[in-house]
Amino acid sequence: MTQEEISTEIRRTPLFGALLDDQFARVMQGMHCHQLAKGERLFSQGEPVQSFYFLRRGLVKLFRTSPDGDEKVVELVSSGQIFAEALMFMGGDAAYPLHAESVDISEVLSFDAHAFVSLLRDSPETSFRMMATLSRRLHQFLNEIDSLSLRNATYRLVIYLLQQLPVNIAESTSIHLPATKNLIASKLSIQPETLSRILHRLRDRGLIEVQGNDIVLCDIHALRSMTDIDD
Repeated sequence: MTQEEISTEIRRTPLFGALLDDQFARVMQGMHCHQLAKGERLFSQGEPVQSFYFLRRGLVKLFRTSPDGDEKVVELVSSGQIFAEALMFMGGDAAYPLHAESVDISEVLSFDAHAFVSLLRDSPETSFRMMATLSRRLHQFLNEIDSLSLRNATYRLVIYLLQQLPVNIAESTSIHLPATKNLIASKLSIQPETLSRILHRLRDRGLIEVQGNDIVLCDIHALRSMTDIDD
């Protein structure tokens, strides 16, 4: 893929879409490409924030580890997503609150966080557009926290499955889970054995079929009726 095609791909994201052409060109000058092997660490919890990232291909998990070594997946970043961008506004001594590790072979683009903040200081109008973008991200996280804390495990899993659907799909269709069931269970704050039981119950009701990481949603209308999502 050419540099122009990469620029076009990045420009579609809300964060970079808020930049003027000359600002975008300045940011792209400091871009670096990282090819990550499966299981390779991009950054670790506690490291100083130097960059934010755009995932071009692959899958990256953001997770924390407890003092006992238990792992809690906070987010599964998929292709086309930006991550760690909000941390650049926390000051010069900010540290990454999570680990970032490649779940599969991945290509990640990094951008200098300090240079980006400097650019925003020079343009209040761009800063306000950026604040609107980050506010939307904050609302998304708040909705996810609400789902994790106030909804039961079946609701959380059904919502997750429906979120994997392509846009405007209402008929029976197959989806491919982007990560292992254990990782997805961790992200949804569900024990792996509980996730397996829920999948079996949904299958027994004729709502889904499970073939490894491929899941057929047999009755999307019935699955939606289990949530607050409208048809």
